[in-house]
Amino acid sequence: MAYNMSIGYMPVAPVAPDWLNKGDNAWQMISATLVGMQSVPGLVILYGSIVKKKWAVNSAFMALYAFAAVWLCWVTWAYNMSFGHKLLPFWGKARPALGQSFLIAQAVLPQTTQFHKDGSLETGWINPAYPMASMVYFQCVFAAITLILLAGSLLGRMNIRAWMIFVPLWLTFSYTVGAFSLWGGGFLFHWGVMDYSGGYVIHLSSGIAGFTAAYWVGPRSTKDRERFPPNNVLLMLTGAGLLWMGWAGFNGGDPYSANIDSSLAVLNTNICAATSLLVWTCLDVIFFKKPSVIGAVQGMITGLVCITPGAGLVQGWAAIVMGMLSGSIPWFTMMVVHKRSKLLQHVDDTLGVFHTHAVAGFLGGATTGLFAEPVLCTLFVPVSNSRGAFYGGTGGIQFLKQVAGALFIICWNVVATSLICIIVGLIVPLRMPEEELAIGDDAVHGEEAYALWGDGEKYDSSKHGWYSDTEGTQGRKAPSGVTQNV
Repeated sequence: MAYNMSIGYMPVAPVAPDWLNKGDNAWQMISATLVGMQSVPGLVILYGSIVKKKWAVNSAFMALYAFAAVWLCWVTWAYNMSFGHKLLPFWGKARPALGQSFLIAQAVLPQTTQFHKDGSLETGWINPAYPMASMVYFQCVFAAITLILLAGSLLGRMNIRAWMIFVPLWLTFSYTVGAFSLWGGGFLFHWGVMDYSGGYVIHLSSGIAGFTAAYWVGPRSTKDRERFPPNNVLLMLTGAGLLWMGWAGFNGGDPYSANIDSSLAVLNTNICAATSLLVWTCLDVIFFKKPSVIGAVQGMITGLVCITPGAGLVQGWAAIVMGMLSGSIPWFTMMVVHKRSKLLQHVDDTLGVFHTHAVAGFLGGATTGLFAEPVLCTLFVPVSNSRGAFYGGTGGIQFLKQVAGALFIICWNVVATSLICIIVGLIVPLRMPEEELAIGDDAVHGEEAYALWGDGEKYDSSKHGWYSDTEGTQGRKAPSGVTQNV
């Protein structure tokens, strides 16, 4: 505290360390908050609106619970499993990220692989110009949204108690492996596999894990599979809009600085998403004669997912090409291949996360191996010699590395997710009982999304009105929990 003769004692701002760049720190925290808002409220609203009315509360709560549960696990052990000291070539050592001395120190992250003359490897390190607390925050919201995306495959039938156990287990034994392997200095990182902002770590893993978990949990009720209309299309679009705008932080924050690369990443993200949405919509019009709003949202998502692994590594023209591919290939797998595949028909992937995230994520990683521009790769990682196959040289090898990296993420998620589901299933049933499946939110949570009658049933004054047709005003009924004096 300092004393001023005119106003008395006043707080004194602490002296900032020399390494702190306030602009970079502000952008990193803003980026993290934008990504967090993609989940809460973005995907909470989207999930609660895109499902049948009787599952609105349960679907929104699955997302909200995952966001909260990941936070505690992340700072207690999972951050250092993803970005800490190496335990195995694909896994870091578990330890808390809670100490003040750790959190206020300058952030340190692996940057790239460097070769010595004797052929040995050394990881180059970067020191972003902000404290470690900002990095823990930034990476936590990425981990949280991965679990929430995975939940999209399981809506409308997973036992909420099973989900509560599944979230920390999957974060620990699946997400941290992909994050450390590709971002935290693991073997795929050293090998040179490129994943700019999570096309593999987040989207491919959530799509594959969601599909795998959906297999073990089992399908929704027959009635729900046959008809599952969104309960509020306009709110669904609100959630989708938050998801799109929040992607500026998703991809713009991954250079760990408010620099040229972050600006390019944000621009490419919007270019690819817009192109993909338009291509998906045009295909719907051409083949189904009507532009589907849900289809447009799916096209938007596949474009955002596809550009993620290469957002700051490709030029604008490549972002358009990637958008054209992400608007057509996942459309084809969802609208054509899915209907002809016995496996895809058997597994009830509620929101088609396999198509929108696994297919689009793999597509994005592979096309990054084709279109990554050498100068932009150097701008992102100064000592990198990476380039896409389109630019010749070692680009063909880079493409093969991208495919191999995807295969590792796919295999690990199938095995780890299966084991986790089996273990959870030994503790509590993975699937809701039939009585809860028939009723929905009211049976699971004792709450309903809307105090309205609807969902296709006929009007019944004894259920939907305050007055009985036969009893008149003397027999009027108050809503549940309200006492009336007549």
